[in-house]
Amino acid sequence: MSARRAVVTGAAGFIGSTLVDRLLDAGWSVVGYDNFSTGLSEFLETARANRNFTLVRGDLLDPPTLDAAVAGAEIVFHLAANADVRHGTEHPRRDLEQNTIGTFNVLEAMRKGGAKRIAFSSTGSIYGEHHVVPTPEDAPFPIQTSLYGASKLAGEGLIQAYCEGFGMSAAIFRFVSVLGERYTHGHVFDFCRKLFADPARLPVLGDGKQRKSYMYVQDCVGAVLLAAESCTDKVGIFNLGIDGSIEVRQSIGWITDELGLQPELVFAGGTRGWIGDSPLIQLDTARITRLGWVPQVGIEAAVRRTVRWLAANRWVFERRA
Repeated sequence: MSARRAVVTGAAGFIGSTLVDRLLDAGWSVVGYDNFSTGLSEFLETARANRNFTLVRGDLLDPPTLDAAVAGAEIVFHLAANADVRHGTEHPRRDLEQNTIGTFNVLEAMRKGGAKRIAFSSTGSIYGEHHVVPTPEDAPFPIQTSLYGASKLAGEGLIQAYCEGFGMSAAIFRFVSVLGERYTHGHVFDFCRKLFADPARLPVLGDGKQRKSYMYVQDCVGAVLLAAESCTDKVGIFNLGIDGSIEVRQSIGWITDELGLQPELVFAGGTRGWIGDSPLIQLDTARITRLGWVPQVGIEAAVRRTVRWLAANRWVFERRA
């Protein structure tokens, strides 16, 4: 009996490569699709040694290559995206092309190739600065505050319409920030990069009182796999995160403690670090927990594990630079 076939876009990324490894361990045949604009080939070393893995170097904006990769897949895990929320206003077309049009191209490849199920990495940023906290999946949508969030919300809409029009089904995941091994984007990464360059001084955007929620990458991937397999709704939408939130100042304390440093903190001021930086993010995760998902790693442990991995793998800073 042949293995079940999955396609993972963004396969060389932080979450994507972790998902690829988990799928291969579970006996799937996996096609990894990545243009390596931000993904790192080193993250796929284990996968490339597995005979059930095929790597396709391609862009979401290259329909012929994408169509060939997706044809015959049972499910597409669509994780590829531009995740640069902070600098979105400096290159507004990038979110449209890589997130919204890229998702459209994935859906078209699925329609032409007969794939019927998609698992999509959306974002908790689509909730903007919501007045309901923790924010549930059915909360009224506020005004969008970032081009990244808006582009992901547009992708969700396209997926829902394709499921209705072409007999597909979907599991949509609205993430908080994800931490763990292979992490290469976000404030913990930025703080570590700055501290490795100057251990005595740490610039901090905003006032450091912004409250964020985080989750560990293996918990995140576990939730994605669980819902992708067990959700029977035409379109299932799931918040992914951990109960509670922390101030950025608190995460700085854990980071500097792990590194054995006591830097001077230099705050830029204001309640937001950048346009679209919500002062408070915390999602209601009751829907995914009703499926039986239980996160195993708390926020502090996730931060500390991430810092230890970054300290032991400083080559990622050079590669991302």
